[in-house]
Amino acid sequence: MSTKSRGNAVIGQSGGPTAVINQSLVGVILEERKHGHIDRLLGARHGVRGIITDDFIDCTNCSQELLERIANTPAAALRSTRDKPDAAYCEKIFNSFKKNNVRFFFYIGGNDSADTARIVSDLAAKEGYDLQVFHIPKTIDNDLKVHDHTPGYPSAAKFVAAAIMGDNFDNRSLPGIKVDVIMGRNAGYLTAASVLARQWDEDGPHLIYVPEAPISEDKFLGDVDRVYSNRKRCLIAVSEGITLPDGKTWFEKQAETQERDAHGNMQLSGSGALGDYLGDLIKRKLTPVGGKPPRVRADTFGYIQRSFPGCVSEVDAVEARRVGEMAVRYSAEPGSGGSVAMRRRPGPYYDIEYFLTPLSTVAKETRHMSPEYIANSNDITRQFVDYVRPLVGRLPVVGSFEELKTI
Repeated sequence: MSTKSRGNAVIGQSGGPTAVINQSLVGVILEERKHGHIDRLLGARHGVRGIITDDFIDCTNCSQELLERIANTPAAALRSTRDKPDAAYCEKIFNSFKKNNVRFFFYIGGNDSADTARIVSDLAAKEGYDLQVFHIPKTIDNDLKVHDHTPGYPSAAKFVAAAIMGDNFDNRSLPGIKVDVIMGRNAGYLTAASVLARQWDEDGPHLIYVPEAPISEDKFLGDVDRVYSNRKRCLIAVSEGITLPDGKTWFEKQAETQERDAHGNMQLSGSGALGDYLGDLIKRKLTPVGGKPPRVRADTFGYIQRSFPGCVSEVDAVEARRVGEMAVRYSAEPGSGGSVAMRRRPGPYYDIEYFLTPLSTVAKETRHMSPEYIANSNDITRQFVDYVRPLVGRLPVVGSFEELKTI
């Protein structure tokens, strides 16, 4: 019969920050105080890098007042990392764990972080080291398999919806063609959230492009031309990872010159190259012979989507705290480990339950948007609106003289 483990715990944060990642951190710290199986809780600065360099903060006795302020602060309070451990790296992790009597490891991050947690867990089992590993989900991309959605996504989606809402009114005031490039390397969930900006039929975004729906340049230009000809303006939301019909990204032409991160991914975010390319393409191809080119502008939202404190979803903050709390509760069960996941309960109202899923079901893999969420390769369906609206919550209440047409 298993007995409850005792020892120290390490918690770290990894990957891109979010507006609510510290809610999960604080959830772990405060929940740990309600249980007796963890002696000291050590916060690793810069994730696994802090573990191998013994760069820890003792979180055991932090005041609750400070913790609540940290919880409401965006981005990673412990700092983050893009390090991807190999066998030699993991050996250093275990040297640190053994030296510090670490028996519980909580790692907050996305699918690459879940893979790191899996590697560490497997190595512990192979070496016969008593270690319980928990992945606490976080990613604005919302692309973790098994999970209904991921903490961090609802707040980033709220930012996108609000930003596009404002851009719609800007574009209507001074008509033209506007391209907004939104994060989403392989999954279009964040770009799709721009659909919530529509309040009236006339509103943009008029075209929405996600990686799951390949689009050719000719089809893209035809869509823009049609909307612009009919409306005299066109607002476009496009994922940074949109693909061509052959499966390659629109960035593929520039692949050799694009930076890659530690996981081999091209640096799409933080670069305005795609927006500039699309804007130039529209201007070159849609300018009438001998005529005046359309007014075209492009913005790349970039990293600003991730940690914007003014657009935090209330649901997101609550759930991000809860997945941290649940990880600690599960850790009190001898031999347990995995990724803390959420699923919706059936019924007329939004309701979530929490459960543990094996690390292998989440690690590294990417979840894509369901085809039922995408219409005509350039729009988002009502099914997706029903999925995302309860996550985002309240948006700004706006008004328009267009309403007078119904009086």
